[in-house]
Amino acid sequence: MEERMSLEERAVQALTARGCEITTAESCTGGMLASMLVNAAGASEIFKEGYITYSNEAKSRLLGVDAQALERYGAVSETVARQMAEGAAAAAGATAALSVTGIAGPGGGTKEKPVGLVYIGCYLDGTTTAERNLFHGSRLEIREASARRALELLLARMEELGDGETVSR
Repeated sequence: MEERMSLEERAVQALTARGCEITTAESCTGGMLASMLVNAAGASEIFKEGYITYSNEAKSRLLGVDAQALERYGAVSETVARQMAEGAAAAAGATAALSVTGIAGPGGGTKEKPVGLVYIGCYLDGTTTAERNLFHGSRLEIREASARRALELLLARMEELGDGETVSR
């Protein structure tokens, strides 16, 4: 019987095959995404560093997120997720970056931005994508779903781009 690889093992294997180094920028997941990556053997070859930027001040100072974007769109937004991913890649000198920003609950949600709203950014080979997600469950379940979805997004982006050469930073 063939043993199935975990999501994080598949991500590390794909990054290794592509010659990418990755960094993470996390808010609501609080390091969970980085922790998932380092669960996989071989992570030390591709994982550069991770940023836990829970506060807006940290997002600006460590990742270069524009203070005006934070004020205009809020920390939980596509714009900020994109800037977090791009800023993390630049700060770490990585060719790939994942960012997560959202509202894990149980409080903090509004009608416009409910609990479970999470934006995930993916920087890969010079391009950035971001997606909106609405997860349900406990605080822990929302955080876990966010970290898993970030890895799924990364794998999907690598599949879309194919086996091409990576862009050096």
